[in-house]
Amino acid sequence: MNHMIFEVGTALLLVAIASLIAGKLKFSIIPFLIVLGMFVGPHAPVIGIFDFTFVKSQDVISLLGRIGVLFLLFYIGLEFSVSKLIKSGRNIVFGGTIYVLLNFIIGLVYGLVAQFPIYESLIIAGMLSVSSTAIVAKVLVDLRRTGNAETELILGMILFDDLFLAVFLSVMSGLLLGGATSIGGIFLSVGISIAYMLLFFVIARKGTPLLNKLLNITSNEIFIIVVFSLLFFVAGFSEKLHVAEAIGALLFGLALSETEHSKRIEHLVIPFRDFFGAVFFFSFGLSIDPLTLGDAAWLAIGAVVLTILANMVAGMMAGRNAGLSHKASTNIGLTVMARGEFTIIVANLGIYAGLMPLLKPFSALYVLILAILGPLLAKESKPIYGGLNKIFKWSKPKVKDKIKVDNAQ
Repeated sequence: MNHMIFEVGTALLLVAIASLIAGKLKFSIIPFLIVLGMFVGPHAPVIGIFDFTFVKSQDVISLLGRIGVLFLLFYIGLEFSVSKLIKSGRNIVFGGTIYVLLNFIIGLVYGLVAQFPIYESLIIAGMLSVSSTAIVAKVLVDLRRTGNAETELILGMILFDDLFLAVFLSVMSGLLLGGATSIGGIFLSVGISIAYMLLFFVIARKGTPLLNKLLNITSNEIFIIVVFSLLFFVAGFSEKLHVAEAIGALLFGLALSETEHSKRIEHLVIPFRDFFGAVFFFSFGLSIDPLTLGDAAWLAIGAVVLTILANMVAGMMAGRNAGLSHKASTNIGLTVMARGEFTIIVANLGIYAGLMPLLKPFSALYVLILAILGPLLAKESKPIYGGLNKIFKWSKPKVKDKIKVDNAQ
């Protein structure tokens, strides 16, 4: 305990080094931090005189990681806007629905076929259904595709995905954390969760004038103390109601999203989101025993293959329904492929509720593979489209070109 600050400082220094390496390689920091956590944490190997367990203060790091989840979801809540979704149009609702439904159904069937119990299968379905907002946004910026025709639809589908995440976490936390064993008890737990979520929707729509008045604080110091105090109180109170603390943070962010102070809060929260979010991925890695990854390898690879297929089909259906070309539709499917922070949050809900321990290595491998593969697939969308075009003959040769070929013969 005497060296606690030094141990935490060492762990954070390792996080900083991993982040610098990821930045140099222009890659998402998520897989780097998870792998780092696995190889320096309490499960790290001890080979002869070499002890790789650098980080022994796991409890403190885990607490910092939980705070990271609160900031991540609070920020998403701030970004989410009910009115924005309503204005987004039918194409986004259609695309988002197809994307979520296809991935969810495939994930649920996959879990059941792999002989997981129903709750574990539902968690797997949720994990497969939520893409990584952070990685998708970074891919769009890095590949300079923010001005592309399909980008608005991609962002709309991600927004719709966030809405699904809010509903899914509310319902599942009611089921898993409510402690209900009878059918009536289960309905009561889920009902409390949904009513709690609807309460924040109502606050977001009707309580904006009151929130504007409450947050009309000139001093940034007092402003951030008030907002963060309320954030932690709401998250803790949510847990008392058997609603996950993370979903409480998301709903609180949603309630503030319509206020005139939302941009000011976002600006103040971003440094905390980035710092504690990085610690969250690192702490998740600390909790994984690398030796258990082999048990989940084939299961994770199968889920990755299904996710790639489902996303390609969903992207094509969403893009074509919106009147976009096959090439733009292919870009949609490839861009929303990455999995990251939300998949781990969904997995953590199951782990926290005492479901099968296999969920932990499965989620780690699944996220690691898609966090690396997703941006690579998006980057190589042109040759991938070329290959698919040869198979499906989407763009037929123009008549003039065909005549030239015939004359040449």
